[in-house]
Amino acid sequence: MTLAFRSFRTGRRAFAALALMALVCSPLAAQAGEITVSAAASLTNAFTDIKGMFEKATPGSKVQTNFAASGPLLKQMQEGAPVDVFASADQVTMDKAVESKLIDVATRIDFVSNSLVLIVPADSRLTIKGVDDLKQAGVTRIAVGNPDSVPVGRYTKAALTAAGSWDAISGKAVLAESVRQALDYVARGEAEAGFVYMTDARIAGDKVKVVATVKGHAPITYPIAILAASKDKAAAAAFIKFVTGPEGMAVLDKYGFGKP
Repeated sequence: MTLAFRSFRTGRRAFAALALMALVCSPLAAQAGEITVSAAASLTNAFTDIKGMFEKATPGSKVQTNFAASGPLLKQMQEGAPVDVFASADQVTMDKAVESKLIDVATRIDFVSNSLVLIVPADSRLTIKGVDDLKQAGVTRIAVGNPDSVPVGRYTKAALTAAGSWDAISGKAVLAESVRQALDYVARGEAEAGFVYMTDARIAGDKVKVVATVKGHAPITYPIAILAASKDKAAAAAFIKFVTGPEGMAVLDKYGFGKP
């Protein structure tokens, strides 16, 4: 990451923090409201915990959560789904939301990072230690997020393309509609290997093994923002402030997410 790009990202974070603070400190902020949060599937466990903590810390508040791959969530919002906060697993999807004028750009902030890993079923007897081993004849089904709509699939395709392996491996791909579906394919033994985020591999516990960390893709950072059409921007800002504050970040750290 270049110094100029890092400075831009740091500046954007500071600007977003000020915008959120202005909303939280407005007179409306004292009014607990009901908001809908659409978040990437990989955030399911962490955001479920954070939701409960936020509601407890903010009496009268109510948070409805909607988890799926970032692409389908974007489509829902483009079709008019009432959403107040959007958290994506990649910058590409959030950029598309901005292009569609769905996002209050001033509130956009990167809040966590992740890593891409190659996993196999815990009881696998195949010798798979890296991407090249996926070319062996014994590997016939590889769980990969759909690159057209699932961020983990885009990261996977970019990494395998950079390694010169995409053409050889893509023919074995079993396309998943979310990272959790890719994880389930491997955990249930329906695929000999798969690509997921490190945080998802940790959720699976002893059902899968991480055999390699995969490089060669763009940094995996998660942006979060308030929707321009939100009916309660003060409550939405309060939720984002909680997510990015000490309590929210402690939960995200517990689940293995890194700093952006």
